[in-house]
Amino acid sequence: MAAADEQFEQYEEEETNEASMMLSSVGRKRIFSKELRCMMFGFGDDQNPYTESVDIIEDLVIEFITETTHKAMEIGKTGRVQVEDMVFLVRKDARKYARVKDLLTMNEELKRARKAFDEVKYAVTTGME
Repeated sequence: MAAADEQFEQYEEEETNEASMMLSSVGRKRIFSKELRCMMFGFGDDQNPYTESVDIIEDLVIEFITETTHKAMEIGKTGRVQVEDMVFLVRKDARKYARVKDLLTMNEELKRARKAFDEVKYAVTTGME
């Protein structure tokens, strides 16, 4: 009889956790829906995927971002997230590490291109006077 009670309590606990997760995700504003729909289509889903599918994926994305941010906050200066902390977190995952490196390199290239564009724009506007 005790085993049955334990199973019931465990089931009841799981049910409560699921219900609280659903409540928290229902009341939250969806901020990645448009992008996730496009990504899902790009990866072979229907052009208009079910809203429930998009919501589940968004919940997973938010959970991943939250957990990763919390871990990054614990690594470096407490309470701050720096680029180096994120790189440190993904260093053992080759795909994530390569993607982070690509994005950082692209970011630097964009900064240089904007700076060069601004310098040319400034030279043209000051040279015309």
